[in-house]
Amino acid sequence: MNSDDLAFLTSPAGARLLDDLRAVDLQGDLVRHVTALRKTYSAAQVSAAITQAELRRAAVPKFGASASRLFFTADALQQASDPLIRAYRADMVRGQQVLDLCCGIGADALAFAATNPHVCGIDYDAERIAIARHNAAALGFDHLHFMVDDVTATRYDADVIFFDPARRHADGRRIHDVNAYIPPLDTIDKHHAARRLVKASPAVDLRQLAGRTCRVQFISVAGDLKEALLHIDDADGLSATRIEPDGTRHHWDAPTTPPDVATDQPADYLIEPDPALIRAGLVRDLAAQIGGALLDPTIAYITADHAPDSVWCRAWRVLDWMPFNLKKLRAYLRGQGVGTVTVKKRGSAITPEALTAGLKLKGDASRTLVLTRHENRPIVMICADYTA
Repeated sequence: MNSDDLAFLTSPAGARLLDDLRAVDLQGDLVRHVTALRKTYSAAQVSAAITQAELRRAAVPKFGASASRLFFTADALQQASDPLIRAYRADMVRGQQVLDLCCGIGADALAFAATNPHVCGIDYDAERIAIARHNAAALGFDHLHFMVDDVTATRYDADVIFFDPARRHADGRRIHDVNAYIPPLDTIDKHHAARRLVKASPAVDLRQLAGRTCRVQFISVAGDLKEALLHIDDADGLSATRIEPDGTRHHWDAPTTPPDVATDQPADYLIEPDPALIRAGLVRDLAAQIGGALLDPTIAYITADHAPDSVWCRAWRVLDWMPFNLKKLRAYLRGQGVGTVTVKKRGSAITPEALTAGLKLKGDASRTLVLTRHENRPIVMICADYTA
């Protein structure tokens, strides 16, 4: 969205057009709608309005009812943080002066403004800053300000600095090297604050952080790993945070030395840790807490004689298991009348699609198959389907 698009969409005529489009099924008969609108508006205006109407609908899961008052770009919406994480971060720094570096259209700055009296977002892109200013005004945040500047060239000071560099190339490819973030991670070293936070990919390579003092916090929402938050200057360490759909938060810090945990064959239950716990290196800690064992020292699966009462994992009842052999597995499942399988895997080169195609099952029963390793040997567990 360029400046001309924004100028039109924020005009009375553009606002009326966007309001009219809220009730239109844009997927149903787009050509007819475009043809009708072209009688009143230019091609550029119609294109900008329809694009924005579609983005607003797509933004509802992340911005709720406010989406209908905000403006978005496709890439900014895609990169916007989960709303529960935005609220969590805002609570984390409640009541302080916050600078949001590389703020884009202001999604995180809006969250910070809900809990902090002085918030400023900075970005080098003037068009994104114009959108951010509109979004702040739309939500009535008079204390939220935005500036156009290059954060790699100007030094800033604040109580809290939040840095959200781009982690995708212009063509959409992910950037895995923290030194290739746009701008790179070391940009944060130019700026001073009592607390400096960096949003990173949950797949961040921890080896790339060697030599830097920081705590890495992996955050999941309802079991879906969302991001890594780097706490610059905090004591080195790893931690996991899980946020429930209702906003409840659970936190677990990794100890200096993980506990000793036995390795054993599958017991009555297969237990899968929350992915934030896995990334934080806390699988053994969970196993020790719930009285379980590892199937293999290198695999993030736990087995136990009971289903644990913990928010940090999910459990499947193990009905049987065997060393992996396609023919024997096929014969076993056919003998049980199994026609439908859900395939999970960890530490196995076999894809779920290849296994399902190779089994060629017919029957009414359903099972969950888990491909993994036990003491470095491939096995398959036949489990009852998961129930929450």
